[in-house]
Amino acid sequence: MLPRDFGPMSSVHEYFRRWAIDGTWRRINDTLRGMARTAAGREESPSPGIIDTQSVKTSEDGSEREVGYDGHKKVDGRKRHALVDVLGLLIVVVVRAADIQDRDGARQVFAELLGWRLPRLKAVPADGIYNGDIGPWLLRTLGLQLHVVERPAGTQGFTVVPKRWVVERTFAWLGRCRRLVKDYERFPVSSEGFISISMISLMLHRLARV
Repeated sequence: MLPRDFGPMSSVHEYFRRWAIDGTWRRINDTLRGMARTAAGREESPSPGIIDTQSVKTSEDGSEREVGYDGHKKVDGRKRHALVDVLGLLIVVVVRAADIQDRDGARQVFAELLGWRLPRLKAVPADGIYNGDIGPWLLRTLGLQLHVVERPAGTQGFTVVPKRWVVERTFAWLGRCRRLVKDYERFPVSSEGFISISMISLMLHRLARV
């Protein structure tokens, strides 16, 4: 389904995969996120960062590696661990098997931040599932303060929770991309690449309207 003016499918896929592995898509996302934040009247560097997960099914013939069963969401597939800013723009995404606990996935997300230049990132609102030793580890490793935001007592079903709703909206944005409704990719790094491309497209559309 490539446009006619693109090269052969094998060449296009080679560049896509190479850029997913070496972090090119991530760097493009980072640059555009700063531009989109500035256009929205905010500082270029995000603060705070909101983290959450989304479990998605894998296709029958696509995924070969890192696939598991999320017993809480009743999903057999992969889990997207995403850190976003207050506008819902992607900072980091890590895709792993769905049976990996959110806290363990969060460690991999924040490990990606080591060496990054995000001077204003100080606080991380998160779901109650992130209680435990992840908070002290995060403070010790990156100097970030984890703030657990619980849903109001006595509520049932879907509830808009302050701060946390932002990342849920980001997952809804991803769902508008047919490629991301399921995880069709053979390797998790390809899934991460397509998520970055989805956010890159969203930000380019926003910046084109400025």
